[in-house]
Amino acid sequence: MTIDTALLLSVFAQLASPDVLLMLCVGVLGGIFLGALPGLSATMGIALLIPVTFGMQPVAALVLLSAIYAAAVYGGSITAILIHTPGTPASAATAMDGYQMTLRGQGLKALGTSTLCSVIGGMVSVVALLLLAPPLAQISLRFSAPEYFLIAVFGLTIIGSLSSGAMAKGLSAGLLGLLISLVGVDVMTAYPRFTFGVAELENGISLIPAMIGLFSISQVMIQAEKLHNAKLHSSDVPKLEGSLFPSRAEWRKLRGTISRSSIIGVLVGCLPGAGGDVASWVAYNEAKRNAKNPDDFGKGEIEGLAAAETSNNAVTGGAMIPLLTLGIPGSAATAVMLGGLYIHGLQPGHELFTVNAHIVYAIIVGLLLANMLMGIVGLALAKQVVKVASVPFAILAPIIVVLSVVGSYTINNSMFDVYVMTAFGLLGYLMRKTGFSTAAIVLAMILGAMAELGFRQSLVMSKGNLLGYYFDRPFSLLIMGLILLALLSPLLLRWKRKRALRVLQSS
Repeated sequence: MTIDTALLLSVFAQLASPDVLLMLCVGVLGGIFLGALPGLSATMGIALLIPVTFGMQPVAALVLLSAIYAAAVYGGSITAILIHTPGTPASAATAMDGYQMTLRGQGLKALGTSTLCSVIGGMVSVVALLLLAPPLAQISLRFSAPEYFLIAVFGLTIIGSLSSGAMAKGLSAGLLGLLISLVGVDVMTAYPRFTFGVAELENGISLIPAMIGLFSISQVMIQAEKLHNAKLHSSDVPKLEGSLFPSRAEWRKLRGTISRSSIIGVLVGCLPGAGGDVASWVAYNEAKRNAKNPDDFGKGEIEGLAAAETSNNAVTGGAMIPLLTLGIPGSAATAVMLGGLYIHGLQPGHELFTVNAHIVYAIIVGLLLANMLMGIVGLALAKQVVKVASVPFAILAPIIVVLSVVGSYTINNSMFDVYVMTAFGLLGYLMRKTGFSTAAIVLAMILGAMAELGFRQSLVMSKGNLLGYYFDRPFSLLIMGLILLALLSPLLLRWKRKRALRVLQSS
């Protein structure tokens, strides 16, 4: 038996275990539910469930988180199509034509098209992940402290793009996250920093309670504030009639759009900080630009729906390529998943694809299965799944708060972590009300310690010639180039998105 065969058997043996299959089903169903509820998101769901995964095996835990990620992006299309309320930001472009199809009595076809295109985009991205991740991980074997410092800086360059165009606010939030990452014992001298005599702070600010507060508690507070405007009644849910699948002629018309949008989604996903919302608008604009009847876009054109849904789900696998190989999150959701990897003792890079190959390949294949299961569930429950959008947030809010408190407490059996969660919940609420990015804080907290350790080790290794030491290392020069590209790419993407919106407004 070869090593590859042994690895393959190990992967499928893990995926066939009852606990992994259960987490796969829970992740898909829970992700669709989260995505379909306006105001909730994959990022919040992942942050909320990370504490639940502590007692699980790594494969079961990370299959659960990745399944939620993929399914929530798809779930956002449900309310976008049926009630013109995108469940997630990535589904905003879906509402353009999806809701118009519903008004024309083609809501069921819109849901079917969205489901199939989401599955195709997701599966294409997983194949790209399988093909591109191992070579990148092999390169990471050549990395040392200077490269890890630059990788952390590379990851931090996405902070500006996490604030929806407000780069100054994104950088401010990132700076706050870096300051928070300094709390605790110094990595080189073991001297307490910024602890103010509080013993619990010597281990630093616990990442998971902070994430739960920033994403889950802050969202509950914002939704509670808007509760009287956010209620969805059963009378708002449209009747779904007609065919579930596009006709053969429509499928022939969609083939080029789906192929092009899948590639766009994977490429945009690989760009740290771009996300599904950027990919969907870029793909939507390209579909309109290549369409025979571009004036039909925004009026119920099935090509526009297919482009948006294929691309935003293709981002999921693409965003995990830099996450698993370099430890650089491709989106806010994968920034939270990075914390999940560290919690289970998994370090992104070459070791993940060698020592822990049986785990990482099981996660990747699990993501592929999650996309398949997502399609089966979406098609089977197309007429019923819309009812999740009618669940009042007044029922969900106390459930989320209880899970947040329990999850934060169980990490260290400490009420101090609950206080941390509460404080970061208030901080997250104030930040989101004023337009600051909570994802930027989390990313800076995760990468701050890595950047500090790499830089301070580099100072020792360079023996006083820091710049010469960095410029003598080929991989350091390569990563410096990538940093410059990352700094310029948000400007290019912003120009591309504005151009797409101008084209839509002029039509």
